[in-house]
Amino acid sequence: MWTEEDQAQLLAVARKSIENGLQSGKPLVPETETTSNPLQAIRASFVTLTLNQNLRGCIGSLEAYRPLINDVAANAFSSAFKDPRFPPVSVEELEKIAVEISILSPMEPMQVNDEQDLLEQLQPGIDGLLIDDGCHRATFLPQVWSQLPEPSLFLNHLKRKAGMPLESWPDTMKCYRYHCDKFRESAR
Repeated sequence: MWTEEDQAQLLAVARKSIENGLQSGKPLVPETETTSNPLQAIRASFVTLTLNQNLRGCIGSLEAYRPLINDVAANAFSSAFKDPRFPPVSVEELEKIAVEISILSPMEPMQVNDEQDLLEQLQPGIDGLLIDDGCHRATFLPQVWSQLPEPSLFLNHLKRKAGMPLESWPDTMKCYRYHCDKFRESAR
């Protein structure tokens, strides 16, 4: 669905937004006059930054509410400068950082009765998962399956990320699956 030109433009916008952040402290506001229709569609994205193949920042939108190209620019800036797990990206790191963009499909509500039912429905390596019990909420992109390939490990780590007790399954639990189209810069 995404042409090579679309992918290159999104990756360039992400990198320029980080550069703009280093220069002005603000995300890039992309020019959209020459942007293809798919990049102007209202879509949700995540931007993941890695440094020496280690996570360096990851911020995104779970719900689509702005044009994809604007979402990518804002999330690239936030991944570089607002991820609370990391200090802001420095000028020295910029050339070594690799950018990966994940474009999310719409959220699909899952009908699950309990934790075991969810585990049986999950598609490892394919599904991204959002869990929400009304007080706690967290998501893992499909890429996380490469580090947590067992559904029970995947879910336990996600519950821990959300701040939920591992042994409980609240009556208020809602689960949503989604898929991602992802692409990344060539090795730097």
